[in-house]
Amino acid sequence: MRITQGCFSFLPDLDDVQITAQVEYCLGNEWAIGVEFTDDPHPRNTYWEMWGNPMFDLRDAKGVMMELDACRNAHPDAYIRLIAFDDTRGVESVKMSFIVNRPKEEPRIHMQRTDFVGRSQKYAWDVRG
Repeated sequence: MRITQGCFSFLPDLDDVQITAQVEYCLGNEWAIGVEFTDDPHPRNTYWEMWGNPMFDLRDAKGVMMELDACRNAHPDAYIRLIAFDDTRGVESVKMSFIVNRPKEEPRIHMQRTDFVGRSQKYAWDVRG
């Protein structure tokens, strides 16, 4: 099962050239970039681990790619995403996020539906590796 979250999630994985182009787009809009990683990409898990601090003063895509490579080397089997913050209104709101690294094998979720009293249904799920 392929986890689909953020921009470009239904497209094939972006290569580093395409990621760099997106980072340049974000920096061109004066958005700060952050790198986050997790081993639990559930949609309700909105708090991924930060890799360092968001790069508010960085204006070069190469610096972002260096941080991304360092995170990939430290966590090769984690989900890693880039997030772009816009602080023009005095708050850091996320304008864009997209996954840039996935584990070799993504978890599979098995959903079991059971008919219940009347027309009600119950659902149970478990994660299978």
